Amino acid sequence: MPLVDDRTLQRERAQNLWASFERKFSAVAHATELDAAPEQSAEEIGGLAAAKEEILTYACAATSPEVYERWGTQPPHALLLIGQPGVGKTLLARLLARHAETAFLRVDVPQLVLQVVHGAGNLGELLAAWTQALDEMPPVTAFFDELEFSRAQEIGARRPDLPVGPIMDFLLDLVDRTIAVESILVAGSTSHPDTLRPAFLAARRFERIVEVLPSFPDDLVATLRVHGAAAEKRAARKLFDPVDWLEVVKGQPGLTPGEWVRLLHAVLRRKARCDATGEPVSPVSTHDLREEVERFRRASVRIPHVGTYV
Repeated sequence: MPLVDDRTLQRERAQNLWASFERKFSAVAHATELDAAPEQSAEEIGGLAAAKEEILTYACAATSPEVYERWGTQPPHALLLIGQPGVGKTLLARLLARHAETAFLRVDVPQLVLQVVHGAGNLGELLAAWTQALDEMPPVTAFFDELEFSRAQEIGARRPDLPVGPIMDFLLDLVDRTIAVESILVAGSTSHPDTLRPAFLAARRFERIVEVLPSFPDDLVATLRVHGAAAEKRAARKLFDPVDWLEVVKGQPGLTPGEWVRLLHAVLRRKARCDATGEPVSPVSTHDLREEVERFRRASVRIPHVGTYV
Protein backbone atom coordinates (compact mmCIF):
# COMPACT_ATOMS: atom_id res chain seq x y z
CA MET A 1 0.00 0.00 0.00
CA PRO A 2 1.51 3.42 -0.94
CA LEU A 3 2.45 5.69 1.92
CA VAL A 4 0.49 8.93 2.38
CA ASP A 5 2.86 11.87 1.89
CA ASP A 6 3.23 14.72 4.38
CA ARG A 7 1.47 17.18 2.07
CA THR A 8 -1.63 14.99 1.88
CA LEU A 9 -1.64 14.58 5.65
CA GLN A 10 -1.39 18.35 6.09
CA ARG A 11 -4.32 18.92 3.77
CA GLU A 12 -6.48 16.42 5.62
CA ARG A 13 -5.50 17.90 8.96
CA ALA A 14 -6.36 21.43 7.76
CA GLN A 15 -9.77 20.29 6.49
CA ASN A 16 -10.60 18.39 9.67
CA LEU A 17 -9.52 21.15 12.05
CA TRP A 18 -11.40 23.86 10.18
CA ALA A 19 -14.53 21.73 9.82
CA SER A 20 -14.51 21.16 13.57
CA PHE A 21 -14.16 24.91 14.19
CA GLU A 22 -17.00 25.75 11.78
CA ARG A 23 -19.35 23.34 13.51
CA LYS A 24 -18.93 25.30 16.74
CA PHE A 25 -19.35 28.77 15.23
CA SER A 26 -21.98 29.28 12.54
CA ALA A 27 -20.70 32.81 11.83
CA VAL A 28 -17.41 31.32 10.67
CA ALA A 29 -19.14 28.59 8.66
CA HIS A 30 -21.17 31.19 6.74
CA ALA A 31 -18.27 33.56 6.07
CA THR A 32 -15.19 31.43 5.41
CA GLU A 33 -14.04 28.95 2.80
CA LEU A 34 -11.02 26.67 3.16
CA ASP A 35 -9.23 25.22 0.14
CA ALA A 36 -6.70 22.78 1.54
CA ALA A 37 -4.86 22.41 -1.78
CA PRO A 38 -5.18 25.53 -3.97
CA GLU A 39 -4.15 24.89 -7.58
CA GLN A 40 -4.04 28.46 -8.90
CA SER A 41 -1.13 29.06 -11.28
CA ALA A 42 0.30 32.32 -12.58
CA GLU A 43 -0.41 31.22 -16.15
CA GLU A 44 -4.13 31.06 -15.36
CA ILE A 45 -4.17 34.77 -14.52
CA GLY A 46 -4.05 37.03 -17.56
CA GLY A 47 -1.44 39.78 -17.28
CA LEU A 48 -0.98 41.57 -13.92
CA ALA A 49 2.81 41.06 -14.05
CA ALA A 50 3.65 43.60 -11.33
CA ALA A 51 1.07 42.24 -8.90
CA LYS A 52 2.21 38.65 -9.54
CA GLU A 53 5.80 39.66 -8.75
CA GLU A 54 4.69 41.12 -5.42
CA ILE A 55 2.80 37.93 -4.60
CA LEU A 56 5.76 35.69 -5.41
CA THR A 57 8.07 37.88 -3.34
CA TYR A 58 5.80 37.59 -0.31
CA ALA A 59 5.52 33.82 -0.79
CA CYS A 60 9.22 33.66 0.12
CA ALA A 61 8.17 34.40 3.69
CA ALA A 62 6.92 30.81 3.81
CA THR A 63 9.23 29.03 1.38
CA SER A 64 12.58 30.81 1.94
CA PRO A 65 12.38 33.03 5.05
CA GLU A 66 16.16 33.13 5.33
CA VAL A 67 16.33 35.21 2.12
CA TYR A 68 14.89 38.21 3.92
CA GLU A 69 17.49 37.87 6.67
CA ARG A 70 20.31 37.76 4.13
CA TRP A 71 19.15 41.15 2.92
CA GLY A 72 18.80 42.62 6.40
CA THR A 73 15.02 42.91 6.31
CA GLN A 74 11.85 40.96 7.01
CA PRO A 75 8.63 40.29 5.10
CA PRO A 76 5.68 42.62 5.63
CA HIS A 77 3.21 41.40 8.19
CA ALA A 78 0.47 41.37 5.55
CA LEU A 79 -0.30 42.46 1.98
CA LEU A 80 -3.27 44.59 0.94
CA LEU A 81 -4.53 44.10 -2.62
CA ILE A 82 -6.41 47.11 -3.95
CA GLY A 83 -8.39 47.35 -7.18
CA GLN A 84 -11.91 47.51 -8.50
CA PRO A 85 -14.16 44.43 -8.43
CA GLY A 86 -13.32 41.84 -11.04
CA VAL A 87 -9.62 42.59 -11.54
CA GLY A 88 -8.29 39.37 -10.00
CA LYS A 89 -7.52 40.08 -6.33
CA THR A 90 -8.84 36.73 -5.11
CA LEU A 91 -6.96 34.87 -7.84
CA LEU A 92 -3.74 36.54 -6.72
CA ALA A 93 -4.38 35.55 -3.11
CA ARG A 94 -4.90 31.95 -4.23
CA LEU A 95 -1.67 32.20 -6.22
CA LEU A 96 0.10 33.26 -3.03
CA ALA A 97 -1.19 30.16 -1.24
CA ARG A 98 -0.16 27.90 -4.11
CA HIS A 99 3.41 29.25 -4.22
CA ALA A 100 3.73 29.31 -0.44
CA GLU A 101 2.54 25.68 -0.40
CA THR A 102 -0.20 26.40 2.14
CA ALA A 103 -3.92 25.91 2.44
CA PHE A 104 -6.06 28.90 1.41
CA LEU A 105 -8.57 30.41 3.83
CA ARG A 106 -10.85 33.07 2.36
CA VAL A 107 -12.68 35.24 4.89
CA ASP A 108 -15.69 36.98 3.34
CA VAL A 109 -15.49 40.09 5.52
CA PRO A 110 -18.89 41.63 4.57
CA GLN A 111 -20.62 38.30 5.25
CA LEU A 112 -18.79 37.92 8.54
CA VAL A 113 -19.88 41.42 9.53
CA LEU A 114 -23.52 40.54 8.83
CA GLN A 115 -23.18 37.40 10.93
CA VAL A 116 -21.74 39.43 13.79
CA VAL A 117 -24.44 42.11 13.52
CA HIS A 118 -27.21 39.50 13.45
CA GLY A 119 -25.94 37.85 16.59
CA ALA A 120 -22.97 35.54 16.37
CA GLY A 121 -22.93 34.74 20.08
CA ASN A 122 -19.99 35.44 22.35
CA LEU A 123 -17.42 37.24 20.20
CA GLY A 124 -14.72 36.88 22.83
CA GLU A 125 -15.20 33.12 22.72
CA LEU A 126 -15.12 33.17 18.91
CA LEU A 127 -11.87 35.16 18.86
CA ALA A 128 -10.21 32.84 21.34
CA ALA A 129 -11.31 29.79 19.36
CA TRP A 130 -10.10 31.43 16.12
CA THR A 131 -6.62 31.84 17.58
CA GLN A 132 -6.57 28.27 18.87
CA ALA A 133 -7.73 26.86 15.52
CA LEU A 134 -5.07 28.73 13.55
CA ASP A 135 -2.38 27.76 16.07
CA GLU A 136 -3.22 24.09 15.49
CA MET A 137 -3.56 24.35 11.69
CA PRO A 138 -0.82 23.46 9.21
CA PRO A 139 0.51 26.52 7.30
CA VAL A 140 -2.30 28.65 5.87
CA THR A 141 -2.68 31.75 3.70
CA ALA A 142 -5.53 33.77 5.22
CA PHE A 143 -7.25 36.21 2.85
CA PHE A 144 -9.53 38.90 4.31
CA ASP A 145 -11.67 39.78 1.30
CA GLU A 146 -13.24 43.29 1.14
CA LEU A 147 -12.04 44.92 4.34
CA GLU A 148 -14.04 48.05 3.51
CA PHE A 149 -17.14 46.09 4.48
CA SER A 150 -19.62 48.96 4.71
CA ARG A 151 -19.40 49.59 0.95
CA ALA A 152 -19.35 45.99 -0.28
CA GLN A 153 -21.75 45.21 -3.11
CA GLU A 154 -22.61 41.89 -1.45
CA ILE A 155 -24.46 43.68 1.35
CA GLY A 156 -26.06 46.35 -0.80
CA ALA A 157 -23.20 48.87 -0.70
CA ARG A 158 -22.99 51.95 1.53
CA ARG A 159 -24.41 50.65 4.80
CA PRO A 160 -24.34 53.59 7.24
CA ASP A 161 -26.61 51.62 9.60
CA LEU A 162 -23.82 49.22 10.62
CA PRO A 163 -22.31 49.74 14.10
CA VAL A 164 -18.88 50.44 12.62
CA GLY A 165 -17.00 51.06 15.88
CA PRO A 166 -17.66 47.68 17.53
CA ILE A 167 -17.26 45.86 14.20
CA MET A 168 -13.89 47.52 13.61
CA ASP A 169 -12.72 46.50 17.09
CA PHE A 170 -13.68 42.92 16.30
CA LEU A 171 -12.09 42.86 12.83
CA LEU A 172 -8.84 44.47 13.94
CA ASP A 173 -8.56 41.95 16.76
CA LEU A 174 -9.26 39.13 14.30
CA VAL A 175 -6.59 40.41 11.87
CA ASP A 176 -4.04 40.96 14.64
CA ARG A 177 -4.57 37.47 16.02
CA THR A 178 -4.15 35.99 12.53
CA ILE A 179 -0.95 37.90 11.80
CA ALA A 180 0.46 36.85 15.17
CA VAL A 181 0.38 33.16 14.20
CA GLU A 182 3.84 32.43 12.82
CA SER A 183 2.74 29.84 10.25
CA ILE A 184 0.11 32.10 8.64
CA LEU A 185 0.58 34.37 5.63
CA VAL A 186 -1.99 37.16 5.60
CA ALA A 187 -3.44 39.14 2.70
CA GLY A 188 -6.43 41.43 2.46
CA SER A 189 -8.32 43.23 -0.27
CA THR A 190 -10.54 46.21 -0.84
CA SER A 191 -12.36 47.65 -3.83
CA HIS A 192 -12.64 51.00 -2.01
CA PRO A 193 -9.16 52.05 -0.86
CA ASP A 194 -10.23 55.70 -0.81
CA THR A 195 -12.44 55.08 2.24
CA LEU A 196 -10.56 52.22 3.90
CA ARG A 197 -10.08 52.94 7.58
CA PRO A 198 -6.45 53.88 8.37
CA ALA A 199 -6.30 51.41 11.26
CA PHE A 200 -5.98 48.56 8.77
CA LEU A 201 -2.80 50.16 7.40
CA ALA A 202 -1.09 50.66 10.76
CA ALA A 203 2.32 49.14 11.44
CA ARG A 204 2.26 45.36 11.90
CA ARG A 205 -0.97 45.06 9.91
CA PHE A 206 -1.37 45.48 6.13
CA GLU A 207 2.02 47.07 5.60
CA ARG A 208 2.47 46.43 1.89
CA ILE A 209 -0.05 47.78 -0.62
CA VAL A 210 -0.27 46.02 -3.97
CA GLU A 211 -2.27 47.74 -6.69
CA VAL A 212 -4.07 45.31 -8.99
CA LEU A 213 -4.45 47.40 -12.13
CA PRO A 214 -4.83 45.55 -15.44
CA SER A 215 -3.07 47.28 -18.33
CA PHE A 216 -5.21 48.15 -21.33
CA PRO A 217 -5.41 46.35 -23.67
CA ASP A 218 -2.68 43.74 -23.10
CA ASP A 219 -3.86 42.26 -19.80
CA LEU A 220 -7.45 42.04 -21.02
CA VAL A 221 -6.40 40.25 -24.20
CA ALA A 222 -4.29 37.89 -22.07
CA THR A 223 -7.30 37.19 -19.83
CA LEU A 224 -9.52 36.31 -22.79
CA ARG A 225 -6.86 34.05 -24.27
CA VAL A 226 -6.45 32.23 -20.94
CA HIS A 227 -10.17 31.66 -20.47
CA GLY A 228 -10.73 30.76 -24.13
CA ALA A 229 -8.01 28.11 -23.86
CA ALA A 230 -9.51 26.82 -20.60
CA ALA A 231 -12.94 26.47 -22.25
CA GLU A 232 -11.43 24.50 -25.12
CA LYS A 233 -9.62 22.27 -22.66
CA ARG A 234 -12.88 21.52 -20.83
CA ALA A 235 -14.69 20.85 -24.09
CA ALA A 236 -11.77 18.81 -25.48
CA ARG A 237 -12.21 20.44 -28.86
CA LYS A 238 -11.67 23.67 -30.78
CA LEU A 239 -14.32 26.29 -29.97
CA PHE A 240 -12.89 29.48 -31.48
CA ASP A 241 -12.11 30.71 -34.96
CA PRO A 242 -8.90 32.75 -35.16
CA VAL A 243 -10.19 35.66 -33.05
CA ASP A 244 -8.76 39.17 -33.24
CA TRP A 245 -8.76 39.64 -29.47
CA LEU A 246 -7.27 43.12 -29.72
CA GLU A 247 -10.06 44.19 -32.05
CA VAL A 248 -12.62 42.83 -29.57
CA VAL A 249 -11.12 44.64 -26.58
CA LYS A 250 -9.90 47.95 -27.91
CA GLY A 251 -13.23 49.77 -28.03
CA GLN A 252 -14.12 49.04 -24.38
CA PRO A 253 -11.34 50.34 -22.09
CA GLY A 254 -13.63 50.54 -19.06
CA LEU A 255 -14.42 46.83 -18.68
CA THR A 256 -12.66 44.74 -16.03
CA PRO A 257 -11.15 41.30 -16.62
CA GLY A 258 -14.11 39.84 -14.74
CA GLU A 259 -16.58 41.49 -17.09
CA TRP A 260 -14.66 40.23 -20.13
CA VAL A 261 -14.75 36.68 -18.74
CA ARG A 262 -18.52 36.94 -18.31
CA LEU A 263 -18.87 38.19 -21.88
CA LEU A 264 -16.79 35.30 -23.19
CA HIS A 265 -18.96 32.77 -21.36
CA ALA A 266 -22.14 34.51 -22.51
CA VAL A 267 -21.08 33.84 -26.11
CA LEU A 268 -20.25 30.21 -25.32
CA ARG A 269 -23.62 29.73 -23.62
CA ARG A 270 -25.42 31.16 -26.62
CA LYS A 271 -23.57 28.68 -28.83
CA ALA A 272 -24.54 25.87 -26.44
CA ARG A 273 -28.22 26.86 -26.61
CA CYS A 274 -28.16 26.80 -30.40
CA ASP A 275 -26.43 23.42 -30.31
CA ALA A 276 -29.11 22.07 -27.95
CA THR A 277 -31.94 23.14 -30.29
CA GLY A 278 -30.31 21.66 -33.37
CA GLU A 279 -29.47 24.98 -35.03
CA PRO A 280 -26.30 25.26 -37.13
CA VAL A 281 -23.45 26.37 -34.90
CA SER A 282 -20.12 27.78 -35.99
CA PRO A 283 -17.03 28.37 -33.83
CA VAL A 284 -16.86 31.61 -31.85
CA SER A 285 -15.74 34.50 -34.05
CA THR A 286 -14.61 38.07 -33.56
CA HIS A 287 -18.07 39.14 -34.75
CA ASP A 288 -19.81 36.99 -32.09
CA LEU A 289 -17.76 38.58 -29.35
CA ARG A 290 -18.31 42.13 -30.62
CA GLU A 291 -22.07 41.49 -30.75
CA GLU A 292 -21.98 40.34 -27.12
CA VAL A 293 -20.04 43.47 -26.14
CA GLU A 294 -22.79 45.57 -27.68
CA ARG A 295 -25.49 43.64 -25.75
CA PHE A 296 -23.53 44.19 -22.57
CA ARG A 297 -23.11 47.90 -23.31
CA ARG A 298 -26.87 48.37 -23.78
CA ALA A 299 -27.71 46.41 -20.63
CA SER A 300 -25.14 48.20 -18.46
CA VAL A 301 -26.74 51.54 -19.29
CA ARG A 302 -29.84 50.28 -17.47
CA ILE A 303 -28.19 48.15 -14.76
CA PRO A 304 -24.65 49.01 -13.65
CA HIS A 305 -22.90 45.69 -13.30
CA VAL A 306 -19.61 44.30 -12.20
CA GLY A 307 -18.09 40.97 -13.03
CA THR A 308 -16.02 38.55 -11.04
CA TYR A 309 -12.69 37.36 -12.37
CA VAL A 310 -12.80 33.59 -11.86
